[in-house]
Amino acid sequence: MTVIRLLKSTMKVTLISIPVRDQEKASKFYTQKLGFIIKIDQLLEDGNRWITLVSKEDPEGIELLLEPAPIHFEPTRVYQDALLEAGLPYTQFDVDDIESEYIKLTQLGVEFSLKPTQYGQEIVAVFNDTCGNNIQLVEKL
Repeated sequence: MTVIRLLKSTMKVTLISIPVRDQEKASKFYTQKLGFIIKIDQLLEDGNRWITLVSKEDPEGIELLLEPAPIHFEPTRVYQDALLEAGLPYTQFDVDDIESEYIKLTQLGVEFSLKPTQYGQEIVAVFNDTCGNNIQLVEKL
């Protein structure tokens, strides 16, 4: 008889990536306009960089990797183009006060394709990150 021992294990998200066509431009946009901070910025052998960002409010939280895949991997570029053309967001960031974020970001020159709009128990806005992606902001009511 075989005894199987079950170990309690927890899986959690620690890093997500977002495809960008210019890592330097993306790094500036995400830090200077969106307020993220750089956690890691390491040069890789192929001339790309491993750049991860975190929220100022949670520096030990989930890292956002600025992934240069669209430059090197055609299917990523095609997928990114299709989402952008359809007006669909690549990812979502939650905020506490979407109206304040909208005002702050528009004053910084961020272009929104969807101004804050209520859908049920959420207010949603969508902006272009200038690096090939639509990003959705969400405030849960």
